[in-house]
Amino acid sequence: MAKTTKNSKQDDSKELLDALTILEKEKNISKEVLLEAIENSLITACKNHFGKADNVKVVINPDTCEFHVFAEKTVVEEVEDPVLQISLAEARMRDDTIQPGEVIREEIKSRDFGRIATQNAKNVILQKIREEERKVIYDQYYGKSRDVVTGIVQRYVGRNVSINLGKADAILNENEMIKGEHFEPTQRIKVYILDVKATSKGPKILVSRTHPELVKRLFEEEVSEVRDGIVEIKSIAREAGSRTKMAVWSNDPDVDPVGACVGMNGARVNAIVDMLNGEKIDIINWDENAALLIQNALSPAKVISVIADGEEKTAKVVVPDYQLSLAIGKEGQNARLAARLTGFKIDIKSETQAREAGDFMDYETDYEDVDYDEYDDYDEDYDDYDDYDGEFYDETAYDEESDPEEVSDERAAGEEDTAESSGSAEDLYDDSEEEA
Repeated sequence: MAKTTKNSKQDDSKELLDALTILEKEKNISKEVLLEAIENSLITACKNHFGKADNVKVVINPDTCEFHVFAEKTVVEEVEDPVLQISLAEARMRDDTIQPGEVIREEIKSRDFGRIATQNAKNVILQKIREEERKVIYDQYYGKSRDVVTGIVQRYVGRNVSINLGKADAILNENEMIKGEHFEPTQRIKVYILDVKATSKGPKILVSRTHPELVKRLFEEEVSEVRDGIVEIKSIAREAGSRTKMAVWSNDPDVDPVGACVGMNGARVNAIVDMLNGEKIDIINWDENAALLIQNALSPAKVISVIADGEEKTAKVVVPDYQLSLAIGKEGQNARLAARLTGFKIDIKSETQAREAGDFMDYETDYEDVDYDEYDDYDEDYDDYDDYDGEFYDETAYDEESDPEEVSDERAAGEEDTAESSGSAEDLYDDSEEEA
């Protein structure tokens, strides 16, 4: 009979070991935690069975999962509490050298526990498993906080959407959805984990589709240069569902940051645009010079001039008249995103507006309008210059002792002499023949 009991005990231990191994793999709960739960459940069962368990000790072999439960009892002449004490006579039946006051261990057969005690022990183990499972899931998704994950749409809960992330469900609130988006069950979508909270029912995971970091994380997934740190995303501004502006910088002079993000024939950026349901993405070069950065940020509009105040974080921008609406954008979107991207308050004016306000002067053209009447005092000495049509410069024309009429006659005579001495090559040849 003893041999059968021993084999039965070994079989139970093997089943327990197999069960713990499966739980450890499927639930990602360590075996040590599960063994601790079993130990606590056995102590709880003893307390329910005997009324107290202060003297109960549980010994478990972690390799075989074989366990024993002992009650430590004090040897006394006269027993007052059979749970905590044992009589000297009964103790000497096991060891005739034992003395009063000593403590002996008496093994408790767990099979002798009643149904209620066993059920309570089982509940303790299950409760511990559930707690550990929630803790593992919480730790797993808390580590993914501020990151992008792929989820499967389950159902609409009111106006919110329940999304399965694998081992847990997340909630996509209406205000975190891109305007106009509608999802179908089983649809796979990319979401950004905003926050993970521990609750009695498990982790509560909040996700977003509108957060600017979603675009940044998607580029990290799609663009190897961004993932490796060669290209940095310095700043990003987004109006979800409509347009995103992103400033990038390359740590490698041989790598074009904008080209790396756009990809061959726009393959990389288009893949991200598809994930965001057609949201437009402007990628610009980051520049330490605030004026150049603002100029880039207002792309695709052309800019004539930028005056930036780094201390006040303000900038005055002048654009061609025909580019004003493009620079501001529909409902001010382009200017608004540029301001968020750069951190500057941007005041945009057309060239005409800037001229009227005196904020802008084009030095190549504006000096054509200069009033030269203020220089009338200098015109008296040069009144005769207009008579020469600017054809040549004659010092005698400005000789105070010379008579302008004489100068004119001398010039005329000189012109006649020049005319007589001039002629074609043929005329000169004819004259030489006649002389011969």
